[in-house]
Amino acid sequence: MCELAPSGGPESALRNMNGTYGLLGRLLYGTGMRLMELIRLRVKDVDFDRGEIVVRDGKGAKDRVTMLPESVKPDLHAHLRWRRELFERDLAAGRAAVYLPDALARKYVNAPMEWGWQYVFPSGSYSLDPRSGVERRHHLDEKLLQRAMKRAVQAAGLVKPATPHTLRHSFATHLLERGQDIRTIQELLGHKDVATTMVSRTC
Repeated sequence: MCELAPSGGPESALRNMNGTYGLLGRLLYGTGMRLMELIRLRVKDVDFDRGEIVVRDGKGAKDRVTMLPESVKPDLHAHLRWRRELFERDLAAGRAAVYLPDALARKYVNAPMEWGWQYVFPSGSYSLDPRSGVERRHHLDEKLLQRAMKRAVQAAGLVKPATPHTLRHSFATHLLERGQDIRTIQELLGHKDVATTMVSRTC
């Protein structure tokens, strides 16, 4: 399967995004994931050997598999090394437990404290979970990425507005332009109807 590299259009803004936000932007563009699917990504669902990311509980409460671009792997590896260090510090402080939906939390009692269930992109601080009242580290606030993208778009001098979701459309459009079959792109995007995929590439 072909791999995408930022060229013109909205994805050119990625050149103005560094660090975690730059990595997030490149992952959105290279995987076609929705913003919250990426923000909620867990460590165990990234498979470097197979070059895949498992998207859990996507739109329509369905799981799917999308590709993990080779070009993103080194930076994602480095990010996860940092993330593991943060997890170990949280674990030592007795504050490593992560949110799991009720059914999963009941089925896998120890899972909230395990490395594999941690968010890949965590918040920089602890916060109170309004559902349980437990103070813990949640995932990164998606608004921070949205703001970083807005700044990058302005820095790139783009006339048309672009958001993190625009990178998903770029993913679909560029795969089609490079000859990828529409049904495969439909599966990667998690669209129920191929007509939705065709709309995505023209937005």
